[in-house]
Amino acid sequence: MRTLILALGNELMRDDGAGLKAGRVLAEKGYNVLEVGTDIFLLANHYNGEERVIIIDAILSDRLKPGEIVHLMGGEVFERLKAEIRSAHFMGAIDGLKLLMALDERLAKAEIHFIGIVAKEIDLGMELSEEVERAIPEVVELVEEIVKG
Repeated sequence: MRTLILALGNELMRDDGAGLKAGRVLAEKGYNVLEVGTDIFLLANHYNGEERVIIIDAILSDRLKPGEIVHLMGGEVFERLKAEIRSAHFMGAIDGLKLLMALDERLAKAEIHFIGIVAKEIDLGMELSEEVERAIPEVVELVEEIVKG
């Protein structure tokens, strides 16, 4: 199954760069990674009908500890991210993804995975917190497991 990995985040805002960092590790390993930063709409120009899309991004949560990893699939992505977990961006990536899915029926049929890393600090700076940095190898391993099926 062809897979596209979307790496989201802002590397100038500390832990918000976690998705980009994980995406770069995966790209170095040869995976199909698209860095969209904070603009999920870049997907519209680069989506080639991949049957699986894996989104990696920093998230905010009052219930989960910094560095914890959340893996959601399918409809759960839209339900849980709206309710208990928040995107670290003004317009959530998930809201943007919903719009893109409405515009592209191929994307609407894709198997969607969301991997969120709970951020500790969203503030000016380029380094990740220790908790989030420690989570990156686990995220990479999780993505590799999903891709291998």
